[in-house]
Parts: sequence; C-alpha cells; structure tokens
Amino acid sequence: MEKHSLTRRGFLAGTAATGAIAALTLSGCGGGDQKKDEPKKDAPAEKTVADSITAAVAYTSTNCNPIGNSSALMLAATWHVFEGLYDLDLHNYKTYTALAAGEPVKVSDTEYEVSLRDGAKFSDGTDVTAADVVNAFEKNMADATYGAFLTFIETVTAKDDKTVTFALKYPFESLLKGRLSVVKVFPASLTEDQLKTMPIGSGPWKYESINGDDGGTIKFVPNDQYNGPMPATCAEMDWNVLLDGTARTTAITDGAVLAIESVPDANADQIANTGATVEYVPGFALPFLMFNTKKAPFDDVRVRQAIYYALDIEKLIANQMDGHAAPATSFLPEAYANYHRASTVYSHDPEKAKSLLAEANVADLSFELMVNNNWVKDLAAQIKEDLGAIGVTATINETKIDWAALAPSESILPYDVMLTPGDPSCFGNDPDLLMTWWYGDNIWTEGRSCWKGTPEWTQLQELLQQAREEADAAKQQEIWNQCFDLIADNIPIYPLFHRETSTGFQAEKLEDFAPISTTGLVFLGTTPLA
Repeated sequence: MEKHSLTRRGFLAGTAATGAIAALTLSGCGGGDQKKDEPKKDAPAEKTVADSITAAVAYTSTNCNPIGNSSALMLAATWHVFEGLYDLDLHNYKTYTALAAGEPVKVSDTEYEVSLRDGAKFSDGTDVTAADVVNAFEKNMADATYGAFLTFIETVTAKDDKTVTFALKYPFESLLKGRLSVVKVFPASLTEDQLKTMPIGSGPWKYESINGDDGGTIKFVPNDQYNGPMPATCAEMDWNVLLDGTARTTAITDGAVLAIESVPDANADQIANTGATVEYVPGFALPFLMFNTKKAPFDDVRVRQAIYYALDIEKLIANQMDGHAAPATSFLPEAYANYHRASTVYSHDPEKAKSLLAEANVADLSFELMVNNNWVKDLAAQIKEDLGAIGVTATINETKIDWAALAPSESILPYDVMLTPGDPSCFGNDPDLLMTWWYGDNIWTEGRSCWKGTPEWTQLQELLQQAREEADAAKQQEIWNQCFDLIADNIPIYPLFHRETSTGFQAEKLEDFAPISTTGLVFLGTTPLA
C-alpha cells in the first residue's frame, strides 16, 4: 500500500512515494567512523511510539457485519479488521494485494484463479482457506447491497485449499481487482450473530469491544496472527463516536484524540490554531435529494427538475460549506477521470423552475422535506427558502432516517422528498460501481426512490450492461456518458454538489497518516508518536 502527501487535487493523480512500514521504535542511523578531529554531530532524535491511536468519528452504526457493510462507521472499521483478496488504497484508488499472493491468473477471458498469501490466518489462529473466500463471496453475492456490485461473477469455487477460481459471465478484466476488493473475508464458521456483534478477520487489527452508538467507543487491538505488509504499530486503537461536530472539535483541540473526521467548517480555524492540521480532499462525497417517484407529483420529472432549478447551490456552498464544494455538473465530480458534463446542468433559475411546474399543472406545491440529522441538516433552511421563492412550501422534518421503513413495498412509501448524504466511493470509484449503487437493481430503486420499472430505469440498466461488456475503453466511456445524461435528465436521486472531505489531525504525532476523499479514517501503516 502506498502512502501519500496529498494536495487538494493530488489524490486523483495517483502519484506518490512508497512509505515504509513503521516499527515500534524508530531511530536514525549514522554511517562510517568519525575522525578524531571531526566535530560530533547530534544524532537524530529517537522517535517513541505512543501506546494508542485515538480518533473521533462522525457517524454511528450498531451493525459490524462485513457482509453488505454500507455504514460509514463500520465500513471504515472493516478496512482495519478484514482483508479482501485485493484491497483498495483509498488515497489513490489503486488496488494492492491483500489476502491474494499475487495478481489474478487469467485462464481465459472469463476465468481467473487467485492464490492465497502463505501463512494467512484469522485472528483466532485458524488458517484462511479458499473455502472461507468462497463462502464470503457467495454471501455477498446474495446480499441486496453488495450483490449488485458482483453480478459479473457466475461462480466462485475452491480449486484447492489455497486457490480460488472465478468463472465470469462476461469479460471484466479492467475492473476485476477493484470489484473483488469489495468482499472482505471472514471464517465460514462464524454465525450470523457473531458476524453482527463481534466478527473476526485476518487484518492487522481485531475488535476488542464495539459500541457504535453516539458517545460510544470502538476499541481495536493488534491481531498477532497477521502476516501481511501493514501490521498494527501500537498497543491499541480507540475510536470515539461523536456525532456532534462541536464535540469532535473539542476532542482534538483538548488533545483527547489524534484525528477527527468531518471537521465542521466553522471550527477549522479554531482547530488549526491549536497546531493541528486541517486538510480538505476533493472527492465524490455529496448531499442529494431523493424523490418518492411513485408519489404524485414527484412521479413527474418536470416537478423534480423544477426543485433543482429553484436551488441556489453556489450560495449554499458559500454559506454552509465555506466554499469547500463544487456544484454538480454531472453525476461524477469534474476531477474524476471519467467525468462527462451532463446534457442537463441545474443552475439557479427560478423562472425556469416556475415554468416547469406550470407545464406539469402543479400549483401551490407543499411537501415534507425529510432531512437526515447529520451535517446535511445545515443545508435545509436555505433549501426551504429557495423553494419558497418559487411558491413551493417545504416543511422540514429533521430526523434519524428509518431506512427499514423505506424498503420495497406495494404501498406508497411514507415520504415525499429526502435530503441526505452519501458516498459509495468508499467501495471504489469506477463509474459502473458508483451508478449501480444508487440506480441499479437494488434497494435504492426497488424501495427508497421507487424508480425501478420505469422506462428510463430500464434503459439505464441496458446501457450499464453494454458498458460492462465493452472492452474498448473509448466506447465504454461513450456509453457511460449516455448514462450520465439520462441520470441528470431524470434525477430520481441526484447530487446538489460534490464536497471536499475534511480531516483534522495532529501531523507531528501521526507518522504515515494521510486523509482520504471519502468518509472514514485510514490508519493502516500509521504510527502514533509520543
């Protein structure tokens, strides 16, 4: 895994120096004998490793099951406790070998073999076997969330104890390793209850205790069975779960933690004034509006478009994000390699918004705006004000989203429009994965947005499949561009802007640490210094 000195745009470039794995005590070395008359030079100061890595995280979750894991908190924890065959370096989105011994061996265009790392063990001391890998893949392929990422796989089988064979439905070479990294491996013997409460993996850390509620702590200790390239560097790691931004700010300014995620923009200077570093990394992270497309009038695309044209996104970014975001001009942010400016770009145009509502024969529109009770709640007041300027009344309902209530149903789901954040780039950043997350054949379209089954949804699935099977990169990009245009035209779910992800950290006390562009903190290979 590579370590990086990040700039605001540098994370996408993928250029970096390889960092050394830190030992428990680090010191400089001199070379050669000194002459008697040569003045002695002071030796470099010895670096002493601290007992623990401490952090404050910004999201809550109580389900640590690695199968279909999609919570910001537990997914970040999963990166430290589990391994895939290949894992994703979230600093540059390159894959690296984890449980795999090397690159996939190509048997044919639709068959690959992957051998396991010699001596790999789970934290309970049992060997990692091909059967464990097969089990993990089969369970994730059947999962409603991750299954949509793995539809290219026909079968996964154990050739022997140390070799896994993948039979594919169609060639998928360019995206293969990145997509295999989605699945994290665990002992096949674990029960469902063990997976949800205290699962074990083969990564450098293991759970000691898990309380993912607000105010709780997740405690990690080293996995002494780990034989990979990034062993734990200290005696323990503690993540304090602090949903409130002020509480996270206090935690780092008072020295209680070494790093926090999601720095409140209003507190960035306060944190920097204590000597900590605040860094912003541009990425895919975004707030979005999601419409109940089965419920009138939001089943009419003109009404959905009118709401977007009513919003002053530039003002929203300036006032609520302190400028650390860019208006969405496509589903992807402009810095992404596969970016394509969409055929429809939603600038602030109240008159166009009014015109679209008139075309849809909608007057005196009033609806409830369900707002997730995290950082996006600060956007709601201006959104309400902008909608009021075109004669639309939005009543704000700030709440912790009950996602179970938005499961697929024969009845109309109990919401109108939702404001909530999301960032599937924690799984990877290829266009197919990102579009499949919100618009594929899964919970987001079967329930939630209820967009599945519309002619436009069907057309998008056909285009996505064409792109998956297209071997020519230029032609594949052309198909993806059609997808971006179709999504921007229909906006069942669509970004308001792409934000820069903020991280606060004590740079002098965290060696080989760098922020990432998505939610979460990565301490793989990081050493805390006393």
